[in-house]
Amino acid sequence: MDLQRETDVERLRQAALLLESENQRLVSKVLELTRQLATARGEDAVALQLRLSELEQQLAKRNHMLFGTSSEQRPQGQTPGKPERARRPGHGPKPQPKLEVVEQLHRLDVPDQVCTRCGGHLDEWKGQTEDSEEVDVIERKFVLTKHRRQKYRCQCGGCVETALPPAKLFEGARYSINWAIEVAVQKYLDHLPLERQVRIMAREGLSVDSQTLWDYLERLVRLLEPAWDRLHQHALRQPVLGADETRWPLMGAPDGESSRWQVWALSAADAMVYRILESRSAEAARSVLGGYTGIVMADGYAAYESLQKKGEKFVLANCWSHARRAYFEIREDFPQVDPVLDLIAELYNVDALCPTGPPGDELRGRLRDTKSRVLIANIQTWALEQRALPQSGLGKAIAYMGGHWHGLVRFLEDPRIPLDNNATERGLRGLVIGRKNHYGSRSRRGTEVAAVLYSLVETAKLCGVEPKRYLRRAVTAALAGEQIPLPHELAASAQA
Repeated sequence: MDLQRETDVERLRQAALLLESENQRLVSKVLELTRQLATARGEDAVALQLRLSELEQQLAKRNHMLFGTSSEQRPQGQTPGKPERARRPGHGPKPQPKLEVVEQLHRLDVPDQVCTRCGGHLDEWKGQTEDSEEVDVIERKFVLTKHRRQKYRCQCGGCVETALPPAKLFEGARYSINWAIEVAVQKYLDHLPLERQVRIMAREGLSVDSQTLWDYLERLVRLLEPAWDRLHQHALRQPVLGADETRWPLMGAPDGESSRWQVWALSAADAMVYRILESRSAEAARSVLGGYTGIVMADGYAAYESLQKKGEKFVLANCWSHARRAYFEIREDFPQVDPVLDLIAELYNVDALCPTGPPGDELRGRLRDTKSRVLIANIQTWALEQRALPQSGLGKAIAYMGGHWHGLVRFLEDPRIPLDNNATERGLRGLVIGRKNHYGSRSRRGTEVAAVLYSLVETAKLCGVEPKRYLRRAVTAALAGEQIPLPHELAASAQA
């Protein structure tokens, strides 16, 4: 059976069961051989048991990664002192305040306008209807718009004027600006590859090839790149930034160049900025963060510490979500981690008592000083009391937390620092889905186009601005030679 091509669910389930059974047999064999090897070397019983326990935990973790759930939620009732969540009631119809309301009056056919009792004619009861609602869809439609520009002349014969043409993405463009924005949003917001869009458009009556779609995206980005640069500079002026990175395939990498590029992401309250670069090195990080003097919230990746050692002036804070994850992944094999998971949860409970953002800074600072400091001391005490092999899951989790302790406790000194970097990780979800659907980029220019459009549409979402509306406003400003407004500026002007 070719598992990569098999689509029958039942056959795949049977194959998975067989693979799991074989995996268990091999695990037992590995444990037995390890036991025999350790005995032959003359290792004592305690050391042997620790090694076997460590091996069992590693194998259990691999099995969980293959066959287990990816959720990081703990089972209900596991955290002491917390009430169980109330069961959610069934949902009713959702209100749809943004939809246009279209009224449609239904009438009886003439043969049915007869009284069933006396046979008389039924008269219309003015103002009386029985009403209900349903959500309907109007299919998207492509049209060929013929622009007829009226000409004007003077009776003297000395002057002829013609009405102005509509704005175009570039001179001679056959497709409209709205069409180009539709393509951009479907690829970089809805994650539809260009070839898939071509097939959808063909079903709707438009014959076009994917190269045309790409050409219009590239032209769109030529206009929007100044906004991307401004957005990056705006992010670097924020007091706190989240930073993260993930891989990005480059399918058209020349021979000798890596095909595994990296998306570098910066997040602020009103900005998501992406750069797609050739490496995950400290120098790549410098091109994204160079000159920044605020606070960087990141995971334990060494590039950020390396930048500090090379003279960058930002302050590095580390993510409690990553520290918690290291314990969460081993909780089944090391039940002694439950207390530290509870203590970390209490850190979040303290912050949950405060309004988010600057309005909660003063209260957050007081609560962290009085409550969170005690919790941090308890976490440290718990870690120092543990006994574990360095290479065991527990040993590695404690070592990770200890190695980043200074960054993990930095939030106690500054209420603006969040507990984790989850906002940046959420900001990368769209790119990860896009990477899965259209396999990255085909060229270096493709990485630039992706970075610009992902940055602008994700920032628009973050600021509560509809992405299509924002791109339309941005392109209009660019074609008029004006400074392109950033999404947070558009949102602020709408509220004013």
